[in-house]
Amino acid sequence: MVPCLCLLRMFFAPYHAFVLGILIGLGDDYEVESNRESGYGRYDVTVNPKDKRKLGIVMEFKKVNQKKNEDLEIAVEAALKQIQDKNYKQELLNRSIDSVLEIGIAFQGKELLVRKR
Repeated sequence: MVPCLCLLRMFFAPYHAFVLGILIGLGDDYEVESNRESGYGRYDVTVNPKDKRKLGIVMEFKKVNQKKNEDLEIAVEAALKQIQDKNYKQELLNRSIDSVLEIGIAFQGKELLVRKR
């Protein structure tokens, strides 16, 4: 039997890899990190500027849970709430990056919804 966490990672893997692939080109000006501890949990992706005056980004992915009657709107709001509740931007603040954009990404099959805060 495959542990539940492994199944969950299989759903996230294509989206996570796609986003990381896009962000890899930022390497000269930013450090892109994934699944690291910050605040009270592990964020999905951060984009950390090497120039502390630039904008930092925290991203959280959520898959729509149809068993709980979720839709893309509910899932994207849950992603943004998790960023705040778990204080994921703390690592960027510790690096003296004061301007942090929070991005929630919800997905259901091939549909995505992206929201910022």
